[in-house]
Amino acid sequence: MKRRLKITLTTVISLVLIITAGFFIYVSNYYHAEEVALAVMKNGKNLEVQDDYIVLSPSSPSDTGMIFYPGGKVEHLAYLPMMEKITAQTGITTILVKMPFNLAVFGASKADQVIEQFPDLTDWYIGGHSLGGAMASDYASKNQTKVDGLILMGAYIYGDYPSDRTLTIYGTLETDVAQEIDYTDNVVAIEGGNHAQFGHYGKQKGDPDATVSREDQQRIAVEAIQTFLFSRED
Repeated sequence: MKRRLKITLTTVISLVLIITAGFFIYVSNYYHAEEVALAVMKNGKNLEVQDDYIVLSPSSPSDTGMIFYPGGKVEHLAYLPMMEKITAQTGITTILVKMPFNLAVFGASKADQVIEQFPDLTDWYIGGHSLGGAMASDYASKNQTKVDGLILMGAYIYGDYPSDRTLTIYGTLETDVAQEIDYTDNVVAIEGGNHAQFGHYGKQKGDPDATVSREDQQRIAVEAIQTFLFSRED
């Protein structure tokens, strides 16, 4: 009996070690931010780095903030150029969240921490790219009194959140995203856009080559966000 128990325990421990090792191998292989994004980190104005997030503040005070969740297995710094553009063009504070293991599924509730840290911001939006968008949508659906709207890039509504309070932006080459969108409110399809060009982390496996430049894809996205935010003020 003791020998059988010892064999069982040894087997269980071995399986746990194998699974743990496999997990850490999986999460250690992620998309790194490109140099243009690291330059924003180094030289960006009105940028404050915290342990779990980066704050980009507008030149004039704002009472509106947007929390942004990065895509799965993408270094959060890759979205700094986009966040910088959003902050400059819309005049809102943007807060880019760093996720555990670069996977938003392990930090879906991090928006609670952010909102608590910024009591002067009274109007909140939450957004994200890809898996980050799914987790932002999940948070919004469970905290509808906390957030005024949802902004998705390369993602679609996940959970029970009103489409009229959601902006969905995707590239027309993201056919897997397009086929999941069963609503028409505030949907912006960027002709020739792909999945990875919402950030700066290089080419993503399985992602078609875009026929629009990264600059144009992000410009269209930022303009759509500006229009959406301004419409929510009415």
